[in-house]
Amino acid sequence: MPSDDSPDAESEWVETWKEHASAFDRVKSVTMTLTESRPASWIAEEAAVSPNTARDHLDRLIDLGVVTATTVDRTRYYYPDPLYTRLRDVRELLEETTKQELSEQAAQLKEEIAAWKTEYDAASPDALRERAAADDISADEAYELTQVASDWELAQYRLSLVQDAFENYDTWMSGPSSLTV
Repeated sequence: MPSDDSPDAESEWVETWKEHASAFDRVKSVTMTLTESRPASWIAEEAAVSPNTARDHLDRLIDLGVVTATTVDRTRYYYPDPLYTRLRDVRELLEETTKQELSEQAAQLKEEIAAWKTEYDAASPDALRERAAADDISADEAYELTQVASDWELAQYRLSLVQDAFENYDTWMSGPSSLTV
């Protein structure tokens, strides 16, 4: 999105996006960036398509295993499929990183996690969040603790991806067919 938040700038950006990306690609793009499930009408508005077009493309993405859906109060909500997202991220690691680099990344991530455990005397990100919610913690301290907790969770997730890629590196990188079997 352009830095100019005027309606004209937004409209121009949407028109450019529509010109250069298909409706399917726009729906997929919006859906893959979701951090919480959303209804088709919301996705449609963000993707600059009609709600029916969004639903059609979302159904196709579900069939492809890219998106998942749940129904709450007769409204269907969509979200990126966690398994698809994870495998996509592992594949990206495999394509861009050597086995040695994966090992080094794992060591670095473990070091960061150990440093947070020591510095904050906490066993987990949730322990930091509990501390942030305590009455005797200032707003600034609470913000810092929740930020560190989020960074810690991201590092744990990233470490799990790196470990998956490392453990299966030889199998998955032995040939093109090994990635599809």
